[in-house]
Amino acid sequence: ATGKPQACCLVPGVGFLNGATAFATAYSTGAPVMILLSHIAMSQIGRGYGALHEVVDQSGILRSMTKSSKRIDSAFYKRGWKERSFETAIVVDDTRVDSPTHSVDCFKGRVGVEVEWNNKDPFYDRDLNNFRLLFDLRAVSVGIIITRADELQDIFNQLGRGSSYGNSTTHMSKLLPRIEGGGGAGCPLLVFGITKALLVEDDE
Repeated sequence: ATGKPQACCLVPGVGFLNGATAFATAYSTGAPVMILLSHIAMSQIGRGYGALHEVVDQSGILRSMTKSSKRIDSAFYKRGWKERSFETAIVVDDTRVDSPTHSVDCFKGRVGVEVEWNNKDPFYDRDLNNFRLLFDLRAVSVGIIITRADELQDIFNQLGRGSSYGNSTTHMSKLLPRIEGGGGAGCPLLVFGITKALLVEDDE
């Protein structure tokens, strides 16, 4: 109604289905909307496991009612990166205790990448602890975290969506103190913050 670009952020499954009519309406009327939609774990997509909030071919359905639909980490997967889980355990004599780690979003050549766009900030603790453990086990040589720079909040505020990207969500000022406090221990870390300079306005 305003003619200005809008944005929404939804969970998969019921969130996606509840928003589908609005997506289709916006597309058919030419209303510019950016949709940030989460997904189930990459390792479960298309496997028919019946995961919680799974919608069969969610990305394909979204493509049918939007101008463009892409996964944030799709560029990594096209270049041979894969989501990776590790089987880890502590063994003492004949006693084995499984010590599972969290799967890494993208993994290739002993380099792990986590993409944190708008999760709750404790997800940083999970990522850093995971990198620490996998580094100690010589499974990962470098950990990379891609997140958003604090300055993106200005854009969300302009779009009227500032409350969806609050202070308790993942952004750079929440990550750096955790790293400086030794959250990743000895694991070498490289972090990137997505800035306003990367925004490309679409005038169509």
